[in-house]
Amino acid sequence: MDSSPQASPPISIPRAVATLGVTQTIAFACSFYLPAPLAKDMAAGVGVGPSVAFLAFSGAMLIQPGLAPWIGRIVDQRGARGPLAASSVILAVGLVGLGAAQNAWQLVLAWLVIGLGMAAGLYDVAFAGLVGWFGQDARRGLTGVTLIAGFASTVGWPLTAWIQHSFDWRAACFAWAALNLAIALPLHLSLPRGASFHAARADADGGAAPSPRLTREAVLLATAFAAMSIIGATLSAHLPLLLAAFGVTTAAAIAAGALVGPSQVAARVAEFALVRSIHPLVSGRAAVAMFPIAAALILTLGAPAAAPFVVLYGCGNGLFTIVRGSLPLAMFGPQGYGARLGVLNVPARILGAVSPFVFALVLERSAPLMVAILGALGLSALACLLALRRPEAA
Repeated sequence: MDSSPQASPPISIPRAVATLGVTQTIAFACSFYLPAPLAKDMAAGVGVGPSVAFLAFSGAMLIQPGLAPWIGRIVDQRGARGPLAASSVILAVGLVGLGAAQNAWQLVLAWLVIGLGMAAGLYDVAFAGLVGWFGQDARRGLTGVTLIAGFASTVGWPLTAWIQHSFDWRAACFAWAALNLAIALPLHLSLPRGASFHAARADADGGAAPSPRLTREAVLLATAFAAMSIIGATLSAHLPLLLAAFGVTTAAAIAAGALVGPSQVAARVAEFALVRSIHPLVSGRAAVAMFPIAAALILTLGAPAAAPFVVLYGCGNGLFTIVRGSLPLAMFGPQGYGARLGVLNVPARILGAVSPFVFALVLERSAPLMVAILGALGLSALACLLALRRPEAA
């Protein structure tokens, strides 16, 4: 679709990947991966139970689906630099507020501010920026950014825990605020100004970006995204407890859980190597098929299948993170990508925010039931992607 030989992207793919890889790592580490090491002390510090801290975090995550389509349209029309730079400032403000919180209401308010920063600065906005700069060639960039940011928990959890133990949880919040202002903000401000490359070309050619429509393909994609979001959010919150419920010892559960990060990165490395030869729909089908297989293994074999269960989940989850950005690009093209991605992910964001709480209740009742439900969701996502057809080559 990109037929103008004279024009060139305003930034190189390696530079964009390096910039966004670093900033996404910081953004995820100080938001999505912050409650795990800090929630208990954070809640005690303001005089509430840990469940209140996680409830505030869920509230932060629920801000994303409400704002995602609007922010996506801004990126389509004006580029990603503004929202991404704003996200660094907003995250810093929220983290300072969190570190200074003295009661439950201040804690909740701080998390809502962080949620606003997450909506303006996590993967969807970065992906839309890459598509704006590189069009169909953005798939390499999407893979590269997720490959680097896949280390967010590997970097974030130990660093947060070290600051917490050396000082306290409040110092950890202040430190992440400083990293947003000292590193992420300048990197975001170094990105190209103005409307995205492909949006500008479309306007020059007299074509406006199409509004997202409720097509059969969009419904199938949104359903698959929602199912995989439930699986990812649930296991991110409950994996050690789930393994323990199947008879895995605490030490073995921790060791198995440590395989998630390397498995995600390994899958992304494979995708990066094969990005030019495999259609995202093939990658997507492979990604969603892994969890039903993992579920069948642990339901059949129990504790001995803990490591294969975690590895298959990690590989599928890591690969699907890329697919969530690359498949809409392959199916619908680069025009209106930001707004479309925001709309497609609305159900996923809402269900991903509430599923850890819902499945905590299911886990209390039966771990096999929880795995069976999640496995069925994985099969439903696979069915949706099998029902999709590749678009005709443009």
